[in-house]
Amino acid sequence: MFSLSSRSTKTFRPRKGTPVGSKYEYLWADGVKVKKPIRCSAPEYINKLYDWIEEQIDDDRIFPQQFGSPFPPNFMEVTKTIFKRLFRVYAHIYHSHFKAICSLGEEAHLNTCFKHFIFFVAHYNLVEEKELAPLQELIDTFLGNGRQGATGTAS
Repeated sequence: MFSLSSRSTKTFRPRKGTPVGSKYEYLWADGVKVKKPIRCSAPEYINKLYDWIEEQIDDDRIFPQQFGSPFPPNFMEVTKTIFKRLFRVYAHIYHSHFKAICSLGEEAHLNTCFKHFIFFVAHYNLVEEKELAPLQELIDTFLGNGRQGATGTAS
């Protein structure tokens, strides 16, 4: 997947010409370093995201390291934000780089990773269904039973 970084688009959104290309654009804000959402390239967004996720996971107040320590009241909120933003990376990859993934023969690997991701998201209800719209058709295929949506239980 990292070999795609040189092919990334200037802004973090599905390419124009795709069914949802003009509908979605993901802006970056972490609420601390960047308070007002900004446009950035896909590699910049992903780097900022991974750095932010690492900060969250390393923060003992959010993800306690000590066995038996209680999780904070905002634990699920932070976790859902992490998964929502990770989903955006998948949406970008599928809409902007799927042909390149196929040319590398890696579509089965991408689909398997995303399928596991979406089953986990669905099982724990980690991403709101409206956020999943850019890949809803694929998600419905993975979850089975037609238009089950992300809130259904993955089996």
